[in-house]
Amino acid sequence: MKERRDIVALAGHATGGVLVTLVRVEGSSYRRPGARLLLLPDGRTAGTISGGCLEAEVLRKALWKVRDGAVMERFSTAFDDTEEIPYGLGCGGVVDLLLEPADSQACRALLGAMAASLHGYPCQVTTWLPRPGEKGLKRLVRTADGEELFADEGFQDCDDPERCFEETLVTPQRLIVLGAGDDAKPLVRMAGELGWSIIVADGRPQLAKYDRFPGAEAVGVADSLESLKIRPDDAVVLMTHSYEQDRSWMAELLPVAPRYLGLLGARHRSSLLIQQSAAMAGLPLETACERVHAPVGLDLGGDGPEAVALAILSEAQAVVNGRPAGSRQLTADSVQTILAEGPEIRYEGVVCALDALS
Repeated sequence: MKERRDIVALAGHATGGVLVTLVRVEGSSYRRPGARLLLLPDGRTAGTISGGCLEAEVLRKALWKVRDGAVMERFSTAFDDTEEIPYGLGCGGVVDLLLEPADSQACRALLGAMAASLHGYPCQVTTWLPRPGEKGLKRLVRTADGEELFADEGFQDCDDPERCFEETLVTPQRLIVLGAGDDAKPLVRMAGELGWSIIVADGRPQLAKYDRFPGAEAVGVADSLESLKIRPDDAVVLMTHSYEQDRSWMAELLPVAPRYLGLLGARHRSSLLIQQSAAMAGLPLETACERVHAPVGLDLGGDGPEAVALAILSEAQAVVNGRPAGSRQLTADSVQTILAEGPEIRYEGVVCALDALS
């Protein structure tokens, strides 16, 4: 999401350039479909489409490639024993990239949809990709409700999955930080690096100030959560350090059931607070416990506000993406299975595209 913010910001201050979109992956890749890179004529860039190796080769030719319209380019990210491949990035896959002139109507419509999504308006984008050897694309942009915002002349519904790239530009994850103490600062800063929309609220006006949280979308004084309009798809961290304030706000939060609700505090304090706030909300204790992450954050170890913020944000990131927060460490059995089921690929002598240009 931060990538989208960076691209929209850069596109708003310049004309021309090339927008590169990763539209298809075969095998393994550092980035997933929908990753983007914007290149301006003066050399400024925003976004990434790989781990950094492929960008140099793409950027070297991008402006020239799109002089007559959008094109598709295919790059392999691994060497194998049977094919000469010029870009070995060590990922073991093949990526298809769409390169389009950033000042075209279709690209401007896409950039507009990206900007709208950042302001809370999700959009559906359908792009007819150029065939190999062809140039030009056709695009349709709609709101989440299906209202047409832009359509290239002659656009028709896709009936060829090989040529159709469909995506939903979702809105940023909202993070509501309830508590504006010093320990909230690194949490807000780190969440900003993910591109999340962050709202900070506290009952203490001397702490709830914009200059303390420059990365937040909104900072304000609140006695009640009604004005924040917290939704079930929000992530919320309760960290006011005031037992009475935490309990009051927890009683408001439990019926909403945000997708992530973290409570900062010791086990005994959290246990008593959840028990009392559940009673205040008229909910069974079991239901309340299921809706709260307490003690908040993954058990990562470390000490200090930054370590706590990292633990909280890591847990929230896993929860909102529906991922287990456990280790993904390889085992001897998994190594043997992966190698037995995977393709025959060699990685010796792989040359990064950046090195090839130096």
